[in-house]
Amino acid sequence: MTGPGRVLVANRGEIAVRIIRACHAAGVEAVAVYSDADKNSRWVQLAEHAVHIGASPASKSYLDVDALLEAASSTHADAVHPGYGFLSENSRFARAVQDAGLVLIGPPASAIELMGDKATARATAQAAGVPVVPGSAPVTDLAAAQAAADELGYPVLVKAAAGGGGRGIRPVSSAAELADVLPAAQAEARSAFGDGTSYLERALPRPRHIEVQLLADDHGNVVHLFERDCSVQRRRQKLLEEAPAPGLHEETRQRIGEAAVRLARHVGYRNAGTVEFLVDEDQCFYFMEMNTRIQVEHPVSEAISGVDLVAEQLRIAAGKPISFTQDELVRTGAAIELRINAEDPDNGFAPSPGEVTAFDLPGGPGVRVDTGLARGDRISPFYDSMIAKLICWGADRDQAYSRAEQALREFRIEGVANTIPLHSRLVGNDKLRSGPVHTTWLEEQLE
Repeated sequence: MTGPGRVLVANRGEIAVRIIRACHAAGVEAVAVYSDADKNSRWVQLAEHAVHIGASPASKSYLDVDALLEAASSTHADAVHPGYGFLSENSRFARAVQDAGLVLIGPPASAIELMGDKATARATAQAAGVPVVPGSAPVTDLAAAQAAADELGYPVLVKAAAGGGGRGIRPVSSAAELADVLPAAQAEARSAFGDGTSYLERALPRPRHIEVQLLADDHGNVVHLFERDCSVQRRRQKLLEEAPAPGLHEETRQRIGEAAVRLARHVGYRNAGTVEFLVDEDQCFYFMEMNTRIQVEHPVSEAISGVDLVAEQLRIAAGKPISFTQDELVRTGAAIELRINAEDPDNGFAPSPGEVTAFDLPGGPGVRVDTGLARGDRISPFYDSMIAKLICWGADRDQAYSRAEQALREFRIEGVANTIPLHSRLVGNDKLRSGPVHTTWLEEQLE
């Protein structure tokens, strides 16, 4: 089967650059899109074609389905890669792409629908024999929520059924607190996701966040590319990811990978995706959610597996089989990724938009930097604050961390506050260097 000849990249920033590079390496042309704020951006310069799709707010550009489809039509693109964020997990967009006669480089709309609703996804995981955290059905009012919480036992988490990326989650420790939190959580869910449906889960004490990278094709092949540990978080937003997960028993590692593959087969998944789990202190694991897209942190899986995940996405979208089997996949060394954001850690992580007046990137063996910026570019207040991702690989975990320490010393950003000083403290932290931490560890360190 002939693959796409021209791919519209329906995204911006570092992931747009990442996808354009993969397209070019595969002999495929790329079409960039840009808003008013991004007209001079790096990805616009790298692509063969570029289309202006609207004003700076994402709702008027990167979330405008009609503008994106018109851009694909006017440039004769035959496929669309949504990247992550924006419309990447929107089943209506996936269907619109397919209805327009284009190939979506991602999962089928049916899989996005099935795994996009978190309450439905829990039931689907159970049906596939994957353990889930004890939880409730969707709750519509306070009485139903209190009854569910009494049965589960406090503390519980109020979660948005349509949520994702750590948003729409609120911890509750008592019935009185639930009465305050539930209406606010439902309002936040309606505002963020257009759906106020919520459900409850039992809150696990100090869990780890472990996720499994998957690939699936049209030929019945489903493979996992080992796991990532994403437990270093602030307010459920990941700051540092690594692979493989430190301190995970080999038996747990094998079982969690098999569970992720089993779930992907159960839902008829295709292309790249990630299954996220919580792992407790006894190394019992529980399904949390599935992200039906390429993830921000995918480079650490690439680093330890030697697989170009975006290149595999292009192969799968072309109807070709995955280029390797599970048995052929070898895990080598260790890798960490640090998200360098334009935020001020010493000022409550306040966003720091503005011009990047100096931008000197680190280098050396095992060091990779993914970014959509160059010196003189501006961090826009309209989008997320990511400046770059620093990925460091080593023959073992200690070497990966040591290389990260050196890379951070070389990494120079001026003009905007950023998280390099925080990351420098993190990679030198004895507790983090010595083994696994839980999902609230960083917040405890920051207090």
